[in-house]
Amino acid sequence: MDTTEEKKTARCVECDREMEHFITFLSPTNEESVVCWECNDRGEKGFNVKRNWGRGARDGFIPR
Repeated sequence: MDTTEEKKTARCVECDREMEHFITFLSPTNEESVVCWECNDRGEKGFNVKRNWGRGARDGFIPR
């Protein structure tokens, strides 16, 4: 493996960011779509949340 070679980047079709870590999907019509790992993980969880979302109760904040 040649370490001097630059990593290839691609633009995610969902979040429109250029990422080095991505998954390329091929449709039945032979069209490629690039999805980054974060968007793919969000899709596999079955819900779409903000990247900075977290449970407040874990930090001691309990909404009433």
